[in-house]
Amino acid sequence: MHEAAVAARQALVVFLALFPIVNPVGTAPVFLSLTPGFDPSVRVRLARSISWNGFGLLIGSHILRFFGISLPVVQVGGGLLVTASGWNLLQRPEEHREKGNEAAARRREGNWSALAFYPLTMPLTVGPGAISVALTLGANIGNGPEPWWLQIIPALAGTLLTGLSIYLCYRSAEAVARLLGEHGTSILVRLSSFILLCIGIQIFTNGATAIVKTMLVRH
Repeated sequence: MHEAAVAARQALVVFLALFPIVNPVGTAPVFLSLTPGFDPSVRVRLARSISWNGFGLLIGSHILRFFGISLPVVQVGGGLLVTASGWNLLQRPEEHREKGNEAAARRREGNWSALAFYPLTMPLTVGPGAISVALTLGANIGNGPEPWWLQIIPALAGTLLTGLSIYLCYRSAEAVARLLGEHGTSILVRLSSFILLCIGIQIFTNGATAIVKTMLVRH
């Protein structure tokens, strides 16, 4: 009973650490803006695919250690990607201007699986910030007093909860957009895009600062 309580608490810690960084509530409007004219059933399939991709990416981020890629390098590269994504979203025309091009929307809808990983999973949903947190959490596995399985299972459970939250938020994005209306959705998308741009710059700055500090210490 005590072990179950410990596992539940650790799973909750992992979820609460990842959820604010992944922020599926804030990125759901951006997900909607990147799938204009898509059938609701396609959006549901996309949401399911992104949630599984996100889960796999968060768990698989430990592979970066195998290649010797440091966290600051991930932050610099990922920060550039997030910044570019935010900038592109800010420069996009309003959704109502794109609705006239139904043929293009249908072509993109038919190729929805190509969008599932890039850019919808990486870097929009699971960016360098989330990978950084996952790496930090993973670094502590095996260092605690609990048995290894009592550390790994909660980590998997917390990450799975994060993936589930992504699915629920993205699946509900269209319903929220209808509730906000066209004008409210447009404002929310632009605001989310600007926040995404700022997050990318901040992540890049953090990584670049860490690299510069490391170089100065070595010299």
